[in-house]
Amino acid sequence: MRNNRVWFLVLALVLMSALALSACAAPAAAPAAPAGEGEQQGEAAAPAGENQLEIFSWWTAGGEADGLNAMYEIFKQKYPDVEIINATVAGGAGSNAKAVLATRMQSGDPPDSFQVHAGHELIDTWVVADKMEPVTFIFEDNGWMDAYPQGVIDIISANDEIWSVPVNIHRSNVLWYNKGIFEENGLEPPATMEDFFTVAEALKAAGVTPMAQGDNGVWADNHLFENVMLGVMGPEKYAGLWTGDTDWNGPEVKTALETYAKMMDYVNEDHAALNWDQAAQMVVDGDAAMYIMGDWVAGYYTSLGLEPDQDYGWAPVPGTDGVFMMLSDSFGLPKGAPHRENAIRWLEVAGSKEGQDAFNPLKGSIPARTDGDRELYNVYLQSAMDDFASDQIVPSYTHGAAASEGWVTGISDAMTLFVADLDVEAAQTNLAQACVDAGVCSE
Repeated sequence: MRNNRVWFLVLALVLMSALALSACAAPAAAPAAPAGEGEQQGEAAAPAGENQLEIFSWWTAGGEADGLNAMYEIFKQKYPDVEIINATVAGGAGSNAKAVLATRMQSGDPPDSFQVHAGHELIDTWVVADKMEPVTFIFEDNGWMDAYPQGVIDIISANDEIWSVPVNIHRSNVLWYNKGIFEENGLEPPATMEDFFTVAEALKAAGVTPMAQGDNGVWADNHLFENVMLGVMGPEKYAGLWTGDTDWNGPEVKTALETYAKMMDYVNEDHAALNWDQAAQMVVDGDAAMYIMGDWVAGYYTSLGLEPDQDYGWAPVPGTDGVFMMLSDSFGLPKGAPHRENAIRWLEVAGSKEGQDAFNPLKGSIPARTDGDRELYNVYLQSAMDDFASDQIVPSYTHGAAASEGWVTGISDAMTLFVADLDVEAAQTNLAQACVDAGVCSE
């Protein structure tokens, strides 16, 4: 357990980095879904009232907003007298929302519950700061201990307590592609990094932008980089990065940085101006052939009425077949939640089979529970269920499962500089220092 001085330094770094992102990030491409009856969209804090529920999240784009609203509908059916305050802050991966949340939590003004990536993102910040209540009792009271895989329980646990309720499992390492473009050019989805550049050259020669990217927030650069690292070094070396067993100054990280830099020769020139969903749109519009992004893209495509394996295709990121890089969205119970009873009711809905089967088909994710109704999920999500059950699992650092928030901030700082100048040597030095600063690597 870290001491208070270290904790407050980490929190300050998180807050300063997130505020900087908030100041420079472009608006979200898709507006927030309209709030349902009795909801208020985008409120910073719950107004005074006895029977309310304020849920804080960054789910504003199609698919993710649809899934959240589906869980709201279940809650309203059970508790029609409760007013839901839908507090959302746009920004991919919570890049802007985390700054707002930090301000509120530190000032003693928590929402009733908030979205957070399961694992280190919550435990190494708000749990360490003693700002959260454990939710073990909710799991025990609802008989959930056997409904979730033990590996998921382990990720959300610390000090013999469970700290959040996971609503889903997402996959980070997915390559989305335009089936028509690939068929017209006689191409197959690339299976290796070498294949990727062969395909990219063929597409470029045909006048097609090989790969879409939308990185107006540094989280999207992190997302691509974690996938490149996994594809280049394999699951064991990748997992070793987060335990100190793989050297950040070693040849594998250098090769990953070189591969990333080479990839940037094949992306759209306006990548820094686009959000993730705008980049996803490029693929289905035929303006780009491929896109590396998590499977919330499937939820976005569902919100557009598109059908998997007809309107778009998917494959593991090159070099990652047989590996499932996972992350999970979850909700916790802050200490001092203004409407604690309603917050517990919300967590019970979010963790229920009914809630997860309403949320995940729209979100583009699979249930964190093992008893989801397979028939409710499309062909992509069924394939994700199969892969999650059989593939080797590794954690995403971008989305809070592999590294502490302070460490991710250090990596983000290194990636911001790297994307600007593509200086491999400087980036590797900065990444290695971030591991030292996180207390995982030695000087």
